[in-house]
Amino acid sequence: MSRIVRSLKSWEGFLLAVLVIIVIFNSSLAPEYLQINNWINLFQLSIEKIIVALIMAFIIINAEIDLSVASTMGLTAAVLAWMNHAGYPFGLALVVALGLGVLAGLFNGFWIAYVGLPSLVVTLATMIMYRGGARVFMEDKSFGDFPEWFNHLGQQAMIGPLPFALILFFLLAILAIIVLQYSGFGRYVYVIGNNQEVARYSGINVRRIKLILFTLSGAVAGLAGILFAARLGAVRGDTALGFELDIITMVLLGGVSIFGGSGTIYGVLLSILIVLNMRNGMSLLNLTGHLQTGVIGILLILSVLLPNLAQWLRNAWQRRRMAAPTGKPFVDSR
Repeated sequence: MSRIVRSLKSWEGFLLAVLVIIVIFNSSLAPEYLQINNWINLFQLSIEKIIVALIMAFIIINAEIDLSVASTMGLTAAVLAWMNHAGYPFGLALVVALGLGVLAGLFNGFWIAYVGLPSLVVTLATMIMYRGGARVFMEDKSFGDFPEWFNHLGQQAMIGPLPFALILFFLLAILAIIVLQYSGFGRYVYVIGNNQEVARYSGINVRRIKLILFTLSGAVAGLAGILFAARLGAVRGDTALGFELDIITMVLLGGVSIFGGSGTIYGVLLSILIVLNMRNGMSLLNLTGHLQTGVIGILLILSVLLPNLAQWLRNAWQRRRMAAPTGKPFVDSR
C-alpha cells in the first residue's frame, strides 16, 4: 500500500490523474470513445511515433538528443518505395531500407561518441541531410504499389483486432522496460546521463554505449519508416515531416529530464497515452491540424517546465522541513 501511495505522489501519478481527466472529458464528447476499436485506431494513427519514442527515452536519459529520427523515417521509406518502383526485389528493398536506418544512426553515433560533437548539432545537420536525401529519391512524386501482403501488414488486423505494428509496439515497450529499468546496460545509460566523466572514471565505456544508442535509434526509426509506408500504402519526400515534435514531447512529458539521468519508460507510456488522447479530443472538438500542432508545442514547453518546477518545490519543502523547529524542549546533557 505504501508503494502505491508513493507512486501516486510521483510524476507518474500526476500523469495518471491527467490521463483519467482527459479520458473522462473525451468520453463525454463522444460516447463511443471508450470502445476498443476507437482505442486501437487512436494508437494506429500515431504508431510509428510511439515506437520511436521508446528509443528516444534512452537517448535523452543518456543526456543526448536525436532530432534526425523523423528524417530517417522519411529516408528509409523513400528508399523502400523508390527501389520497389524501380523493379528491385521487394525483399532486397526491405533489407536495404532497414540497413540504411542502421547506417544513419551509426553515422550520428560516430560523430557524437568518437569525435565528440554535440548531439544537438550533429542530428540537426543530419535531420536536414536525411530529409534532403528522401526528396532526392522521391522528387515531387509519390511512389506506392507495394505488394499486397505488405499493405495488409500495415492496414489489417493480425491477431484479433490488433494490427502488426501495435503488437510490435507492446513487445518493444516490454523490452524497453526490462533493458532500461532492470539491466546493467540500462544502469550505464542512467550513470552516463547523470555525469559522463564519473561514468568514464568508473570504467564504463561511454563511447560504446553512445554509439549503440544512436545506432539503435537509427534502426528503430528505419523500422518505423517502413511501417509508415505499409500503413499509408504510398510514400512522398515529406513523409514523417515534423514527427520529432510529438516524439520528443512524449518523452519529456513522461518525466524524462532534458538534462539526462532520470526518467522511466512507465512515465513515457503514460505520456504517450496523454498525447494520443489529447489529439483525439482536439479532433472531436474540430480543431485544425495547425492548432493541434500549436498545442503540442505548448505541451513540449510545459513538459520541460513542470517537472523542474515540481522538483524545485519539493526541494524547497524539504529545506523548510529541515529548518523547522522540532518542538521538543532543549535538554542540557552536561
